[in-house]
Amino acid sequence: MIHNLNDLIGHKLTATDGEIGHLQDAYFDDQSWAIRYLIAETGSWLTGFQVLLSPYSLGRFEHDAKMLHINLTRSKIEHSPKIETHRPVSRQYEEEYYGYYGWPAYWDGGAIWGQGAYPVILPRTDREMEAHLQNHHKHDDVHLRSIHEVTNYDIEATDGTIGHVTGFLVDDRPWIIRDLVVTTGLWFMSKEVLIPTEAVERIEHTESKVYVRLSKDDIRQTAEDAVVDRPRDPVKAALIH
Repeated sequence: MIHNLNDLIGHKLTATDGEIGHLQDAYFDDQSWAIRYLIAETGSWLTGFQVLLSPYSLGRFEHDAKMLHINLTRSKIEHSPKIETHRPVSRQYEEEYYGYYGWPAYWDGGAIWGQGAYPVILPRTDREMEAHLQNHHKHDDVHLRSIHEVTNYDIEATDGTIGHVTGFLVDDRPWIIRDLVVTTGLWFMSKEVLIPTEAVERIEHTESKVYVRLSKDDIRQTAEDAVVDRPRDPVKAALIH
């Protein structure tokens, strides 16, 4: 199912034995566009630390209740490796984190989730898991970016700025961002359009810009074609107007 991540911010997060807080942010890989972690705001429960939740732990959505179920206990989450607020996620931290939960490391293998296209846990022995987690470079750049940070970045087309990021459409099976939701400027009557992440050339954080391999005419034509085609996905249909 397709979700706009920005619309999920504030949703309640509940473990198998009770609520743990609400969704505050998410980290995505700016090369593969996979959502690597959801960030929980736990209030006074775990003050001063971010709780990271991998898609390996995510269960079902209750849309009416604005709730996402986490397939972990509160105790398991409480005793997981902590990362201080605003501190970058390092590969060493991720090794400790994945080792604690016994999940396969997404950086080991050629697929989006290591050995596969989806965050699925396959049975492994302890020895296989240890070897799996150590198959990386300690100083690898993990390319993790905050949804909150990139929201409102300008979109730079090949012929000028066309608007700014207002949302991220994510497919919740592989947990990959498929499209950026962009509010255009007056050149296109401030419409909302979708730009596929495959069209993104790079994200420049020092400039607060997302560079895309599209011109203004490309973006206008794509939006107009999408209206004519009437996409069946209700989220996308509502955003292209």
